[in-house]
Amino acid sequence: MAKLQELSPALIPQKLIGPIRIIAEEFSDEVMVPLATFETPLWPSTARGARVTYLAGGITATLVRDKMSRSILLQAPDARRAKFAIGDINENKKLLETVVTSSSRFANLLNIHSELIANLIYLRLEYSTGDAAGHNMATLASEKIVNWILENYDFLNYVSLSANYCTDKKVSAINGILGRGKHVITEVVIPRKLCSRYLKTTPEKIVDLNIKKNLLGTNLAGGIRTANAHFANILLAVYLATGQDAANIVEGSQGIVHTEMKNDDLYFSATLPNIIVGSVGNGKEVEFVKQNLNQLNCNDIDNTGKNAHRLAIIAACAVLCGELSLLAALTNPGELMKAHTRMER
Repeated sequence: MAKLQELSPALIPQKLIGPIRIIAEEFSDEVMVPLATFETPLWPSTARGARVTYLAGGITATLVRDKMSRSILLQAPDARRAKFAIGDINENKKLLETVVTSSSRFANLLNIHSELIANLIYLRLEYSTGDAAGHNMATLASEKIVNWILENYDFLNYVSLSANYCTDKKVSAINGILGRGKHVITEVVIPRKLCSRYLKTTPEKIVDLNIKKNLLGTNLAGGIRTANAHFANILLAVYLATGQDAANIVEGSQGIVHTEMKNDDLYFSATLPNIIVGSVGNGKEVEFVKQNLNQLNCNDIDNTGKNAHRLAIIAACAVLCGELSLLAALTNPGELMKAHTRMER
């Protein structure tokens, strides 16, 4: 008979890296960022990126949008009535907003996206969820919407509360297009002399490698709206250190690095459309997580969303630092393996 058995807590090594200098509309600050990982070289590599971006004046971060999604699946007798139901449900969006707010004082319905396959209705429901990552909040709100729909459209039948059109913990084109969680863009301009002194490379080499590795290589592999070297490494380290649902790095690591020459210097940008983080909720009661959220100043209790916004921006800036350092290392034959051999063997 299946049973659960308690084990001792899993211990993951952590280190603070930084400071990372961040300039955003929401805040400007210099932050030491905790990274929890078994990949030892990740700390000095990300720290190198943090140092270079700090000396370059800091990373500019732009929060583009914030929404958590859940999709529901309903079935009509035929396509004609399914089409009618979608149109009528959209016309009742204002009413559905009140249905959502009855489920939580922090949940708000933002958008409804729909797809129709035969007589199947897929509704992607997007919410704001305060300082929570919002999985459970969005699911509860969606359940309330399902119940309202079934009460008001007697020709529709329930199929599933999750329809994979969300898309939760899976790579998809729609998440890259619409975003899921916090969509953050980070940018920095690195002077040539800093590239040479600290990254041991040139702006031209990084621009060239980004095109040939991240853009062309990912396209050759069939990547979906993504072009980066290792977003998942740094993002997972931040997620584990701050009590996030680690499986969300699947969609979280979907994102694009863009590089170009700015006069004689390097423009370097990382776009992450699916950062799913929260400062409240499950996992945040663990003591080391509390300490790390306090370290990051993501511990206010007003639950307006600003803590989660700050955390997402910090995570995105850490990703840029790690991405910059790795691409620089890859421009030099032998550098990457030498670092791994020295630190991990």
